[in-house]
Amino acid sequence: MTDILFPRVGSPADQAHGLRRLFAERQVQHLALVANPHVAFASVMLERLTTVLGTLGLHTLVVDAAEHSPAPHELAALDLRACIEPLSSHVSYLAARGLPLRHVDVRGSSAGFLDRLQAAAPHCRVLLVHAGAGDLARLYAQRALRPMLLAADAPESVTDAYASMKLLALRRGLMSFDLLLAATPGQRRAATIAQRLASCAQSFLGVSLHDWVAIDPACDVRDSPGEALYALVAAQLRVEADAAEAAVDAGARAAWRGASLQHGAMNLN
Repeated sequence: MTDILFPRVGSPADQAHGLRRLFAERQVQHLALVANPHVAFASVMLERLTTVLGTLGLHTLVVDAAEHSPAPHELAALDLRACIEPLSSHVSYLAARGLPLRHVDVRGSSAGFLDRLQAAAPHCRVLLVHAGAGDLARLYAQRALRPMLLAADAPESVTDAYASMKLLALRRGLMSFDLLLAATPGQRRAATIAQRLASCAQSFLGVSLHDWVAIDPACDVRDSPGEALYALVAAQLRVEADAAEAAVDAGARAAWRGASLQHGAMNLN
């Protein structure tokens, strides 16, 4: 049994490979879209993101928990599965306003709600959570995350995006964000807005705006989401995958060190 768990011939890389295979089979990836009450096109942003994820072969559960999102079904407290609505072959939807707050534990965490979501939708490979910064801080107290901010060509929306960034940086220590900007791609003012937000974030918070994409709020759902959004989503998926791989590597190294110590003790005996 010892040889099966801790092979005598091998290295941390060998064990990490096996752990990665096991993890890949079970992994559900999380994307967080920070709600902004001053952006009227959140549904367009969600649709564009799920379209990209669908083309990657990933079924997404959209958890719509923003302050102005639809109220959850009355059965949500008892049976989340019954409240999840299939929208297409690659998208499911849960109206979830207020649900993260209902799941806060004695330590102020709502992470248990994420476990319930995964159990209710085991076929989904991505949880796309649209919620306010406070709820996201409670939901993701531990998980590696690069939240996607929302903003538009309106000063109040940019101010709200900055405030959300500040809250998540102070409460969760998150230091990297992406931005989805409701604006016509190629518009010079869109680039100016993104640059100013990035500059303020770096100067006053020490936070990095990693990437940004302009999405036309008047786009047709049949239009391609565009290469820029594909690149941003791919980078988002790598954030958690890289963190998971690092954790797997650390676990494999610890297991290998333990096996080495055990083997050494057996030789001494």
